[in-house]
Amino acid sequence: MPRSSLRLLFAAASVAVFLAGCASPPRSSMGAGAQPAQLDAARFPEIDAAVLQAIAAHQLPGAVVHLERGGESYERAYGKLSYEPEARSVDTGTLFDAASLSKVLATAPSVLKLAEEGRIDLDAKLVDYFPECANGGKDAITIRHLLTHSSGLPSGLPARPAWHGDAAAHALACSQAVTHPPGTFFRYSDINYILLGQLVQKVSGMPLDDFARTRIFEPLQMRDTGYSPLRRTGSAAHVPAALIAPTQKGREDGGAGHGDLAPGQLLQGVVHDPTARRMDGVAGSAGVFTTAHDVARYARMLLRGGELDGVRILSPDSVRLMTTAQSPAGIEALRGLGMDIASPYAVRPRGTLFPVGSYGHTGFTGCVLWIDPGSRAFYVLLSNRVYPDDKSKVLELYTRLGTLAAQAAAVAAPTGAPAVATMH
Repeated sequence: MPRSSLRLLFAAASVAVFLAGCASPPRSSMGAGAQPAQLDAARFPEIDAAVLQAIAAHQLPGAVVHLERGGESYERAYGKLSYEPEARSVDTGTLFDAASLSKVLATAPSVLKLAEEGRIDLDAKLVDYFPECANGGKDAITIRHLLTHSSGLPSGLPARPAWHGDAAAHALACSQAVTHPPGTFFRYSDINYILLGQLVQKVSGMPLDDFARTRIFEPLQMRDTGYSPLRRTGSAAHVPAALIAPTQKGREDGGAGHGDLAPGQLLQGVVHDPTARRMDGVAGSAGVFTTAHDVARYARMLLRGGELDGVRILSPDSVRLMTTAQSPAGIEALRGLGMDIASPYAVRPRGTLFPVGSYGHTGFTGCVLWIDPGSRAFYVLLSNRVYPDDKSKVLELYTRLGTLAAQAAAVAAPTGAPAVATMH
């Protein structure tokens, strides 16, 4: 479908008995007074069944789902932290590795806050801030290109030869050459957000994890959200590993595992993403751990124009830039300055009913945040589908949950929605 048509659509949009013991009791909340129901409770058992069937199929050991519209919410935990018989049950406060949700929970809003303060120019060149990156066709890359994944940079940093630390990551990022002229091609790239996280540190004088904590998470009362949960101090208190959903386990046969984990080594409270792990757990691309409750607060803030409970986190203009199409002309994959709108990665979490104009993001560990500004509804899925060997797929679950969430929120079926190729 032509990009102009996508823009118009975007503007217009402006098992049970067997599995019963696998889910915790749901938490529901209603708005005050005699307001009409915002959610169709008849859909809740279907949501439960979708997640529980995935657990029974060993596609993921556990998950939390949060669905909300108009002050009414449905939240439920399912399964256990792992497949071991003695494993703890997941509860609604379980901490999950959010993987690439870090890009929109921490990095993009940090960049936009600094832009609000006049400390980052979104149209400035990358080399204006990092002159050392002036090679390999990168001179034309702007901050907007990084935010919309239109820089032309490769998808990720090489793992070999072995490297460690933020400085090494920066040197590697600056050594990459573009494969397409900046602004002409969409490729989802962790390198874009690694550089953006480093930009936050250079401009603010604070590491990304500290900036996101003090300027976003703490003011928004996202009390359980942050990087490096095993090392947290102060208000973002240390979280015991036993209470965090584990992700990958090193192969017992000694073969090369994900990120070269040692045989039997379990990642529990340590970031799953191998590049972020080489960067000591803090990267603009990954590293945040969070709860469904906290992600829901973040979604509420966006739907309310950047403010929640009387505290302003982002300006309305920053919210607009993050959540509406900002991709360069000629690129069919529509992205905001952070959020996905109509790239190939949006097809599954959007389901069959949320329209183009809804927005969100996914995380490799099995996480989704998807928001529809038209109905003011959203859903959150946090899971650890990568446990224990990173082999299970949950894309079909994304589609089912996206569709069921929209049905529960009474979202009307889109008319003439574009078909976009599926990618993972």
